[in-house]
Amino acid sequence: MLKGKRLSNHHHFKGKDPVNHVIETYAKGVITSTEVHGMETPGRISAFADAIRDCSIMLLLVWMLLYKLNLPLFQQIMWISIFGISLVIWKTTRSAWLGWARLERLHRVLLQEKWEIEHHREQEREELAVLYAAKGFHGQLLEDVLDVLMADGDRLLKVMLQEELGLSLEDHDHPLLQGLGAFVGSLAPTILVALSLWLSPLFGVIAICTLLLLAATAITTNANGNDLIPALIWSIGAAIITVSTFYLLSEYFITLKMATT
Repeated sequence: MLKGKRLSNHHHFKGKDPVNHVIETYAKGVITSTEVHGMETPGRISAFADAIRDCSIMLLLVWMLLYKLNLPLFQQIMWISIFGISLVIWKTTRSAWLGWARLERLHRVLLQEKWEIEHHREQEREELAVLYAAKGFHGQLLEDVLDVLMADGDRLLKVMLQEELGLSLEDHDHPLLQGLGAFVGSLAPTILVALSLWLSPLFGVIAICTLLLLAATAITTNANGNDLIPALIWSIGAAIITVSTFYLLSEYFITLKMATT
């Protein structure tokens, strides 16, 4: 019987000792929980800031193209609004879909961990022993903690998800909430850019898109607890390179077309 138990443990741990098995499963949990929106920042906030950032840059590029085509102001506002509304739909649906896809992955992990608890309970106890021993629990205190955790299947499932896989179900926003964040984050630049274009046709769009980009960077930086200045430098630098590339390429091809006509 002891030999059979060892074979079962060996199969459950896939040839690894409990310590290495815990390390591997924890790494898998981190990878599973990561996504476009990240682990630390709530999905709605990431979706909101990401939509502001993307839409600001895209609307700025569209405006530059319309300006180079010498379209009347009314037509510029009309095309900016049409493009902006399309962005609102895309960003909202994409964010919600990514949220659903992530929930599906988490659901599969949940079912797998539940199955392991039901069929390999002793092995799960060994994994918990490794985890809590690393936290400083030893001897009878460790055994008491394990007995309490193993006594309740629901509690054990939650603990294994948090301790072994590094997942916390409470930290994941509902997909519709993430979609709402993207909706607001993409609608705001559309309205503000169209309004700024009407108020100041030449410099309004550049000013408002720059402010929106800085605001989105500040939001994500604050949510992640990162340094603001480096984040702003990266964001502004990336925006300058993107806009400059578009400007130079458009100038080149417009000049080339004029030369060939």
